[in-house]
Amino acid sequence: MNGPDVLGVARQQLFQAVRDCEPSVFAPLNVSPWVAMSVLQKAIRRGRNHIAQSAAAALLQSSPDRFWRRCGITAFEDIGVADLDSVFVVTAALAGKRFRRQLGGEWRVASAIVSRMARAPKCRAADDLLLVAESLPAYDRARFDLAGQPTADLLRIATGPGPLAERALALWYAIGTDRRPSRHLQTRHGEPRAVFDALCEAGLPHTVVEIAREGFRRVGEVLCPFVALLCQARQNEAASVLDDDFPAEAMIGAVPSWAFDMYSREGQLALRVFLQGESETAHWVRAHVPPRQRVRFLGGVVFRTEGGLVRSRLQWPTATELRRQVDVECHGPHCPDTTEIFRLMRADMALLNEVRSHVC
Repeated sequence: MNGPDVLGVARQQLFQAVRDCEPSVFAPLNVSPWVAMSVLQKAIRRGRNHIAQSAAAALLQSSPDRFWRRCGITAFEDIGVADLDSVFVVTAALAGKRFRRQLGGEWRVASAIVSRMARAPKCRAADDLLLVAESLPAYDRARFDLAGQPTADLLRIATGPGPLAERALALWYAIGTDRRPSRHLQTRHGEPRAVFDALCEAGLPHTVVEIAREGFRRVGEVLCPFVALLCQARQNEAASVLDDDFPAEAMIGAVPSWAFDMYSREGQLALRVFLQGESETAHWVRAHVPPRQRVRFLGGVVFRTEGGLVRSRLQWPTATELRRQVDVECHGPHCPDTTEIFRLMRADMALLNEVRSHVC
């Protein structure tokens, strides 16, 4: 099938999903758009449909464009190869307001895709692959050398037999780093059309490549073609589904504590206050991490021990290794072994939630 045919099938799947989902009325959360986006994505990860729907209602009122873009990102970042049909359905819903009106309107479509994502099994391997390509020390040389390569050479590497992370890095430079700037990568204008054409010609699953093409066109995230790379890697690996082990949580008004992470002003303030305290985690960070890097470092640790956890995670060897590499090897030279800081943060999560409750 060509691209329009693939999108046509995806839209039929979306029509079926909307028809089968009876929309309910949910009170919108009274929070900023940034907190609402955090609640939406993390509630979907945890399978908490009710609160995800309340966050969706809030975003549709205050920032509808942010809502639809966040749904697209979530599909590729958190579901990915675990449920490609759900990725197809969500991507189809990004076609625009006029198209969604034909399916019953904004809320009917929004409610259906949020419910679908909350129920779906999850695979965060695309995001882990991005972090490995971006920051694993073993690829420091490749990050420098690949930046100046011609697009044709980058595409040969991306579709070749080399290490997955090096292929992802070549693909990232080929598609362009200017739409999602990274402090680890040189800025480069890319050629997205050439990238997706090359992925098709290399024999990657055609339907996945075309949905990734449409997803990238709508949200501009390299996560989209990364899912196509991972789909190829996934073909010959056995998998199981298990829930992650979630740490303590608390409700702060109507909002779960895990919503306040380093990507919101409230969450950053809570991290700063927590770092000034007397918890074992705060002592460890102050002893090992330079002052200017402490909030970012702690925010990353909190994300790995809380915010990035999911219910019904697809466990397969490549995804497990990518997750291990991020957890163990991507936290900077001041933290060569994350075992202790992860243990301390989980033990101190209730203290962090007290700080969050106080400042938020």
